[in-house]
Amino acid sequence: MQADRIDKASLQHRASTTAEGGEFTRGWTILLASLIGIGSGLVTLPFYTFGIFAPHLARDFGWSMGEIMAGLTITTLALLVAAPVAGVLCERYGARLVSACSLALFGLCYISLATLDGSLTRYYVTWGVASAVGAGTLPITFTRTVNRWFDRHRGLALGIAMMGTGLFGIACKPLLAWVIADYGWRTAYAALGALPLLVATPVTLLLFRDPTDADVRSASSPLTPLTGFSRSEALRQWRFWLIALLLIPLSFALAGTPPNLESILSDKGLDPATIIKLTPLVGLASITGRLAGGFLLDRFWAPAVAFVILSVPIASCLILSGGNLQPATAGLAIFLIGFALGVEFDVVAYLTAKYFGMRSYSAIYGLFYVCFTVGAGFAPLAFGMIRDAAHDFSPALLTCAIILPISAAGFLFLGRYPRFS
Repeated sequence: MQADRIDKASLQHRASTTAEGGEFTRGWTILLASLIGIGSGLVTLPFYTFGIFAPHLARDFGWSMGEIMAGLTITTLALLVAAPVAGVLCERYGARLVSACSLALFGLCYISLATLDGSLTRYYVTWGVASAVGAGTLPITFTRTVNRWFDRHRGLALGIAMMGTGLFGIACKPLLAWVIADYGWRTAYAALGALPLLVATPVTLLLFRDPTDADVRSASSPLTPLTGFSRSEALRQWRFWLIALLLIPLSFALAGTPPNLESILSDKGLDPATIIKLTPLVGLASITGRLAGGFLLDRFWAPAVAFVILSVPIASCLILSGGNLQPATAGLAIFLIGFALGVEFDVVAYLTAKYFGMRSYSAIYGLFYVCFTVGAGFAPLAFGMIRDAAHDFSPALLTCAIILPISAAGFLFLGRYPRFS
């Protein structure tokens, strides 16, 4: 009997080990395509590069910081409609087709920014069109498929898929600084547009796909079933409205600083060379946050993980709003806010799958993304307007330091994960 128990335990351990390895063995192409697609999409390129192009647009066209950052607000307004539509299209036609078409069109729109002629109207229209056609590059599409392929290590898989934003954040600033210095900002816009068009689109078509019935039957470890709430059922759940309401202030508090980071550090007296060295820390911290957050999400209650990590940037806001900023403390502030940014999208994707299931995942996540874009889209404009009025970013940063802990604490009311039959 003792030997039977030992053999049974050994077989269970071996099966568990096979299941763990099986998820990544079968799904590595999905993760690679998601990493490249998300890292080349609408959630990444504008967010990390607006601050780089802003001084050049202001110098050449005489636009104010508020007028330039309003481009992100236009993006927000377009996504209020485009994000839910992308989610519905993804449910109907599949994530692969929607994301590939969207990446190609988004790349073309970005390339068109290289031909700006000083017209603010054209600048805003371009961002509106880029946001509408680029909504399929958002995590709405890619995380739906990642959630299907991964179950036991879903949090870590989501973190790896979202690492593309951090990798781009590390590489883009020094590379764009070099391209702009040698070839001008127009060439830099064209180079950015080539990334989704010529790199991410072919990779998505070759490597990215939803699981089929044959995959389900042959899987060595379970695939996530398409169970859960429909979109209309989710809208009748109080948890849906709690998450939606929390995302607006949280995204505002987290998204205002990175696009204005160069200007914030410059106002504090740091020289351009130091700023170029420090700002890539956002991307490095984002990667660290995604991996650490994914590891924690697989092992602990997700709302508690969200509360702890999303409260961390309070220190960043206080440091950046103070006087006599040193490079070391500035680097710490940048790392902390990047760490939290690396978790937010992953947390929303994880909570959506856990509390609402996969039946209408993309449609539900698309609605959550609207809430995110409302806060994140208006934050850079608000920061720019405050800077224009007060000649200082400190009032905006201190406001965010208050918003973060209050909003993050709201996740603690979500309760247990429901079970779907």
